[in-house]
Amino acid sequence: MQTTITDVTKVPTAFSRTNPFQAKVLKNVNLNGAGSSKETRHIELSLKGSDLSYAPGDCLGVIPENDKELVDALLEEMNWDAEMAVTVNKQDDTIPLKEALLKHVEITLLTKKMVQQAAELTENEELQKLVSNENNQLKEYIAGRDLLDLLRDFGPWKASAQEIVSLLRKMPPRLYSIASSIAANPQEVHLTIGAVRYTAHGRERKGVCSVFCAERLQVGDTLPVFIQQNKHFNLPESHDKDIIMVGPGTGIAPFRSFIQERAVNQATGRSWLFFGDQRSASDFLYQNELEEHLKDGELTRIETAFSRDTAQKVYVQHKMLENSKEIFEWLENGAYFYVCGDKQNMAKDVHNTLLSVIEKEGVMTPEAAEAYLNDMQKQGRYQRDVY
Repeated sequence: MQTTITDVTKVPTAFSRTNPFQAKVLKNVNLNGAGSSKETRHIELSLKGSDLSYAPGDCLGVIPENDKELVDALLEEMNWDAEMAVTVNKQDDTIPLKEALLKHVEITLLTKKMVQQAAELTENEELQKLVSNENNQLKEYIAGRDLLDLLRDFGPWKASAQEIVSLLRKMPPRLYSIASSIAANPQEVHLTIGAVRYTAHGRERKGVCSVFCAERLQVGDTLPVFIQQNKHFNLPESHDKDIIMVGPGTGIAPFRSFIQERAVNQATGRSWLFFGDQRSASDFLYQNELEEHLKDGELTRIETAFSRDTAQKVYVQHKMLENSKEIFEWLENGAYFYVCGDKQNMAKDVHNTLLSVIEKEGVMTPEAAEAYLNDMQKQGRYQRDVY
């Protein structure tokens, strides 16, 4: 009997968090000018061949690598063999220790559970005391420290490299608001990433993903990525709705996507952007693009606040107060209000300022202003993407 071999059509694998797409880097530039104290990377990635798509407001998940210098310092501190075989998950095959530390595990953050488990691998009395204390000392120790600090501070360790690796959690992906519209940039996705660098406990610290992108990601390299939908942050379905966008610093990212999308769709609704940063000369991200959109009528208004350009610091919320009458008129006309950026301070200040604007211009009690804003939120007209 003759058997015939038929071609099996390969079903394209769906790319996801567990199966990220290797996106090729098309562009990686610093958006900040000379004299800036910041470094903000504009990164363009190719989605060609991925079948991936996204909507304005969605996020891109990025799986970074740890800093090679930090990994080398860990290997040196513990006198470990970089090629020693370890497993990251029990079901995984073995991989060299250095590869595990570089690509698979989180080494820049400590957790309470991890430090408690580590205490079983050393007889260091200080660490025993730290984990047995009921007060906040352990919490205080963990803040701003990493695995290298822990290993340096509480030796000698009687642990194998495998035992230490088993304490560590898997490298989590970092999520960034997408800074492009796929309708305006077919088969591409853009990011706006601020490099995080600071000094704590006598050592220079670097944001895992942001500094990986700033210092080690070259054009032509690939980056493992996936799309993360954001159902709570998106444009109105109707193109005739007005939108107000408040996005200082890297908070500009999703609004670049919004503006591009509305330009392609020739939206008739008005759009108003509030942008802030430190200095106009060096920190006005996407200035030329935004001014072009303004000139073409694709952006109706833009208000800027540069905190270091004036004797008294001016932030986006101050610009909101200056324009409170018009903001309230837009809201009364059905405008959608969006905020993107820092959760700690900016988003809180903008929220409180928005309440003040509603209270003042609507001649309302604080409770009535709160109810007005809650109502906007229920209608999907007050949306926040804060981190």
